[in-house]
Amino acid sequence: MEEKILENKKNGFSMLLLFLFLYLAAIIVLILGTFCLNIGMGRITSWAGTALLIIGIAYLSLGWIPFMGLKVIKPQEALVLTLFGTYIGTLKDAGFYFVNPFCSSFNPAARTKLNQSGDVDGSTLGRLAIGSKGPETSLETVSKKISLKVMTLNNNRQKINDCLGNPIEIGIAVMWKVTDTAKAVFNVDNYKEYLSLQCDSALRDIVRMYPYDVSPNVDTTGDGLADEGSLRGSSEVVAGRIRNEIQKKVDEAGLEILEARITYLAYAPEIAAVMLQRQQASAIIDARKMIVDGAVGMVEMALERLNEKEIVALDEERKAAMVSNLLVVLCGNKDAQPIVNSGSLY
Repeated sequence: MEEKILENKKNGFSMLLLFLFLYLAAIIVLILGTFCLNIGMGRITSWAGTALLIIGIAYLSLGWIPFMGLKVIKPQEALVLTLFGTYIGTLKDAGFYFVNPFCSSFNPAARTKLNQSGDVDGSTLGRLAIGSKGPETSLETVSKKISLKVMTLNNNRQKINDCLGNPIEIGIAVMWKVTDTAKAVFNVDNYKEYLSLQCDSALRDIVRMYPYDVSPNVDTTGDGLADEGSLRGSSEVVAGRIRNEIQKKVDEAGLEILEARITYLAYAPEIAAVMLQRQQASAIIDARKMIVDGAVGMVEMALERLNEKEIVALDEERKAAMVSNLLVVLCGNKDAQPIVNSGSLY
């Protein structure tokens, strides 16, 4: 299905003036017919009055039909028109148009409400309460116009297993717009629902390739070599792959995916506490390793300085005791309590 843009229909103002003039003429004809019948000066006058009366009444009864062909298109809006089931074209440019009054606009996603921008329920014209305790009558009209603006789809968070089998919760925001109205309307049943489902599918396909955090011996690029890709550390790369995957799936629907961003990323609640303990243990190990490395360096420096200054001569047994005491002091969690030896060192 190829999109056809109707550009030669911007004659709404002239046609509106013509229809108003015809309505005024019909009223004048109706008045003349009534006047001729009231005069009754002859058979011809009576026939003419009857004919004028019929013409005036007929146009006043059916003259509203041409007004149905007047269409107003705002900037960044489009209207897909069909005539008795046949696609005749799309109105895209802003303006006042006149088309065949029997054309109908078609938008299967007009009533679809998703968690996205543009799906604000602003179609309600009003509510009429019948009595103080009676039911409410809702007067609603659904616009069949298709928005060409950039919209943001924010699907619900999904629970997906990463490449290591850990369940995570992830959410994305997708910026998209309609580029081909004919494909969007006729190639898929409902382009909004189609986009939402394809976003969920692409998100699952890509997330399953990555671990939540950097893990050894994991290939995320498919080149057969382990890399440091992860959902937490490579969010830009992951978002780009999700965007490309969605775009491949929605090309036939006439949609363009501008950007995809990860909006939420966390371990699933059932393993979040365990993973937090794991991260805490890893942080404690790294901190202890740094403390031990620093303590060994300080002990080594102390022994070297004592030897250089020849302050005290220590045998191997005393050096070992000194090293032990210094490591206890430097690596302990609490402040050391010194014990002063007032007697002999030996």
